[in-house]
Amino acid sequence: MTAATGAPAARRGPGSMLHDGWILTWRNLVQLPRTPELLLFTLIQPIMFVLLFTYVFGGSIGQSLPPGISYAQFLIPGIMVQTLVFSTNSTAVGLADDLQKGLVDRFRSLPIARSAVLVGRICSDTVRLAMVAVVLVLVGYVVGFRFEAGLGWGLLMIVTAVAFGFSMSWIMATIGLSVRDAETASTAGFVWLFPLTFVSSVFVPVTSMPGWLQVVARNNPVTLLSNLLREFTLIGRPAAGTVLPVLAWMVGLVVVFAPLAVSRYRKV
Repeated sequence: MTAATGAPAARRGPGSMLHDGWILTWRNLVQLPRTPELLLFTLIQPIMFVLLFTYVFGGSIGQSLPPGISYAQFLIPGIMVQTLVFSTNSTAVGLADDLQKGLVDRFRSLPIARSAVLVGRICSDTVRLAMVAVVLVLVGYVVGFRFEAGLGWGLLMIVTAVAFGFSMSWIMATIGLSVRDAETASTAGFVWLFPLTFVSSVFVPVTSMPGWLQVVARNNPVTLLSNLLREFTLIGRPAAGTVLPVLAWMVGLVVVFAPLAVSRYRKV
């Protein structure tokens, strides 16, 4: 017990954090079958985007692509990035909902590592991101997408996209712990996720945008990741100049926002 509060002292050390984080990850995963509508609606939106852009806009947008590249090959990696980035909003909503229901206060009263609650939430959400990514690839194969560079590079595409989603989740965790309201957390996330994903190369080549907007789009992490995933699927062995900026963004997001999220959790 702590002298000040009478609550059990939290276990410390990386070993306890991993152990407690795994338990909370499993707790969140077993809840997924109880809320199938959450996973269903998470999947419906990207499937609608794939079908809409492929069959409605694909004919006109595909004309601006380099020769030999179908719109399906261009679209699926971008849609995967957009979907996983949007899906990270559930981390903010989930944590804000836990705050509203008082679950965070219950977790804080347990002798577990402080960061385990965040690790459990983000890791379980990352598993869900991986499930969504696999479904997107399957839908992509229906509309003509293929792993032109081989299955190994295709799997690396999925892993890289999910890893980026993991990094983004730490931003959303910080937001969810800051607003303390599920509805506000959802709005706060989408307010900046929409321009981040649409001012990018997710749906169209950057060269089709106005010159001033191309400067923004080319340096957008969503564009950088989308282009990297396309290289994985089309040619394999991407250039270092394509890989390093994405790695820098992923590492930077975790380094900056993971401590912020943990610090915010300790104050709520």
